[in-house]
Amino acid sequence: MTDVPAAVAAAVLRLVGSGERPVVLIDGGAGSGKTTLADALAEWWPGRTAAQVVGLDELYPGWGGLAAGSAAVPEVIAGSGFRTWDWAAGRPGSWRPLDPSAPLILEGCGAISPASRALAGLAVWLELDEATRKQRALARDGELFARHWDEWAAQEAVHWGADHPRELADVVLEMASAEHVDL
Repeated sequence: MTDVPAAVAAAVLRLVGSGERPVVLIDGGAGSGKTTLADALAEWWPGRTAAQVVGLDELYPGWGGLAAGSAAVPEVIAGSGFRTWDWAAGRPGSWRPLDPSAPLILEGCGAISPASRALAGLAVWLELDEATRKQRALARDGELFARHWDEWAAQEAVHWGADHPRELADVVLEMASAEHVDL
C-alpha cells in the first residue's frame, strides 16, 4: 500500500469529522500521480463508509474532452451516478451508480474548478515537472497516449489558465522528480 501524505491524511480526518459528506478532488497534470493517490486514499479511508473513487477518465468524452469532463464534475458530486465514456467504442457507455451520501474521491485533470471546488471539502493539487510526468504517462499508457500527448497537454494548459486549480487547492504536493514517484 502507498502511504497517504500526512497533510492529506490530516485534512481528510478533519473533513470526515465535520459531519458533512466528504468530497475530495485530486488534480494535476497527466502522470503526476493522481490515480495512485486516490487509490491509496480510498484504501486508507477512515470511518465506517468506504470512499467511492471516480477517475475523470470515466467522464472525458475522448481525447479532446478534458473541458467536458471537468464541467461534469459538479453533476457527479451532486448526483447519484453518471454515464461513463466507452473509450473503445468512442461513445457514451454504461451508467455508473454512486451513493450520494457516501464519501467521494474524484481524481483527474480538470477535477478542481471553481464550480467543483464550491462543492468539495478538500482539493489536492499534485505538482510534478512536465518531463517526468510525460515519461510516467507514456510508460503507463504507451503509444496510445504518445499520439495524443500534445493535444492533451494543450487542454491541460487551458484548464490551468482558466480555472487555476493549483490556487484553489487546500493541499499542494510537490512530487519528486523521479522515475517512480512515491507518495
